[in-house]
Amino acid sequence: MPDESLLETFDTPSTTPFLIEHTNEEFTSVCPMTGHPDFGTILLRYEPNSRCVELKSLKLYYQSFRNEGIYYEAVTNQIRDDLVTCLSPNWMQIITMWRGRGGIRSTITATHGEVPACWHGTS
Repeated sequence: MPDESLLETFDTPSTTPFLIEHTNEEFTSVCPMTGHPDFGTILLRYEPNSRCVELKSLKLYYQSFRNEGIYYEAVTNQIRDDLVTCLSPNWMQIITMWRGRGGIRSTITATHGEVPACWHGTS
């Protein structure tokens, strides 16, 4: 299983609301049906409450999925759940965009809290 204990945080540097976006263009996991690697991009978008995620720890957390047999939908929701537990953000949006296989590309979105309307349907 992915290792959420890898996630480290630091205090939010401002009490004024602001947006954080992190993009990982090198995400990999394994298809549980075929055993083939799945390649995707992850967009993490959130408004911090009191904690921000430290980037090296986020990278190591993402890498902990590398040999994990897990469906796209489960990856997306697992990342959302682990980051919400770690950060308690005001709101969060995880969008995973998967490279095509068999002519099909997939995009999965998982949210927490009330995502502002201006961020719905964007990636």
